[in-house]
Amino acid sequence: MAVQQLKGIREHMIIAGKAVEQSHGDRIPVYNPATGAVIAMQPEAGVEGVDQAVQAAHRALTDSAWTTMLPAQRERLLLKLADVVEVHADELASLETLNNGKLLRFSLGMEVASAVQWLRYMAGWATKVSGDVLNLSIPFPPNTGYHAYTRLEPVGVVAAIVPWNFPLLMAVWKIAPALAAGCTVVLKPAEETPLTAIRLAELVLEAGFPAGVVNVITGRGDSTGAALTAHPLVNKISFTGSTEVGYIIARQAAQDMKKVALELGGKSPVLIFDDCDVEQAIQGAANAIFFNQGQVCTAGSRLYIQSSIYEEVVQGIAKLADDMVLGDGFSESTQIAPLISARQQERVQKYIKIGQQEGRLLTKAQDRPEQGFFVRPTVFADVDIMARVSQEEIFGPVLVANRFESEAEAIRLANQTEYGLGASVWSNDLNRVNRLVNAIKAGTVWVNTHNMLDPHMPFGGFKQSGLGREHGKAAVESYLDTKSVCVAYAS
Repeated sequence: MAVQQLKGIREHMIIAGKAVEQSHGDRIPVYNPATGAVIAMQPEAGVEGVDQAVQAAHRALTDSAWTTMLPAQRERLLLKLADVVEVHADELASLETLNNGKLLRFSLGMEVASAVQWLRYMAGWATKVSGDVLNLSIPFPPNTGYHAYTRLEPVGVVAAIVPWNFPLLMAVWKIAPALAAGCTVVLKPAEETPLTAIRLAELVLEAGFPAGVVNVITGRGDSTGAALTAHPLVNKISFTGSTEVGYIIARQAAQDMKKVALELGGKSPVLIFDDCDVEQAIQGAANAIFFNQGQVCTAGSRLYIQSSIYEEVVQGIAKLADDMVLGDGFSESTQIAPLISARQQERVQKYIKIGQQEGRLLTKAQDRPEQGFFVRPTVFADVDIMARVSQEEIFGPVLVANRFESEAEAIRLANQTEYGLGASVWSNDLNRVNRLVNAIKAGTVWVNTHNMLDPHMPFGGFKQSGLGREHGKAAVESYLDTKSVCVAYAS
């Protein structure tokens, strides 16, 4: 392994501005998914470490320069953080690929670059938070008038829990709007991918944020994560991950009325009509499912194609899948990198075996690297809408496809799922596109593209895909409480 790939590995947490190595439980091995080798041993924060981090975040809300900092000063700090992250882009990208396994060109050109973009965008919101002046109609007592307005105030300490598929970017998705709103944060990365989150916390301090404003703890979900969401000084939980864990967090939040935002699972449909650019749709549908090895909450994992072009499209995607090169994310020739873990590899392979009973396998069972957590991209055709591989989130490079005849049937197939995170429509008929966009039950509907995000565009789910929205004004407002002020005066 090259020396530059090892730069930046930390085996500690960041609490109250200091490195904390103490583990309250067995240390957690962190793996390189391309080889299966252990690259770090992270501490388990446990109840004790969680309390230290939350107490530090609480103190920063009340006893530090953060409390009285002007909005413009918060904006400058976020812009400084964006600059610092950009300076360390190569290091962060290498850490992300080493720890997550993804292609280095995506770590650098997409994830780190997007993190910088999100920080700069959210920095601007720090000075744009404002309430409203209210025109009241209170008729008594006589000769009394009222001046009323609303104030937007930070909710307080935020528990931010992020998954392992985009560790750095999703950390920024949580941290940036929370800081713009004036909150403090305790961030828990996934136990599989803590390395860029820890380095990000160090860069937060380098940018000049007061100690305790951003804390990063590591640990397992059922111990450290559970202690974090249950802590009485946490005012809001922002979680991205599986729907099953989302249920648990929602129940916990309800017990003490914490605010909660949940970005959960998906089983996103891709609808391809025969009036589209077929070659563009084939490439787009392949990218929708195989990008990041299918480890994307909005992955286009259900493909529905109009009958007249069905075989052309599914065979085209299958050929692209068979031609993809598997390998280490640091190799320029690699197109499909490893999955995150042996457990995820086993899960996806289980679904592939199920799919062989539920559909027509179009891709070849070619060799894969002997080391690492690799799964070949897989395409199944003629899969019934109610089959397990059609209904359950696989979170790997596995595509299931079937045909439709009419627009109405396409809508029915798209919506016949418990999820509602994303969808895409491939058509050049503007009237049809508008009808489909209105009819599909999903938080984001793309047209002739898929998986494209922007910091200004709200992102979140319908149905079992979650509560609340990330990005844009909605994200900042989710970290603010509204206070009404009513002042009586003699009129």
